[in-house]
Amino acid sequence: MKILVDTNILISALLYPNSVPSQALLRIAGSHELILSDYNIAELRRVARDKFEKKQPDIDVLLASLPYTLISAPLSPQKLISDPKDAPILNAAIIEDVDIIISGDKHFRALELERPKVLTAAQFMELTN
Repeated sequence: MKILVDTNILISALLYPNSVPSQALLRIAGSHELILSDYNIAELRRVARDKFEKKQPDIDVLLASLPYTLISAPLSPQKLISDPKDAPILNAAIIEDVDIIISGDKHFRALELERPKVLTAAQFMELTN
């Protein structure tokens, strides 16, 4: 199963290694095909630089510890999601034909798409127990 995680999941895993998002990320990486977009990684680096400067070196450690497929996120505007900052991630998920997007973002959760399915980290953990 192909699963794309949004940037908030990566940030949570970086800041809180024992959190549900971190556990979900590890479960995905161990049992599924983890998909990350170049947009996610750039956003993760930007947020860490702006808000969690001391965590910047940990980004490379986190990414090096995860087996993932890196994809390009098209920046072209789409009308599928209300927050334009989330559009590249959704575009990438649709183009890559992922099965699930893991996100706690209300804009993703409001989507009513058949595919990809949108789950929170907790929903994913419950579903895969």
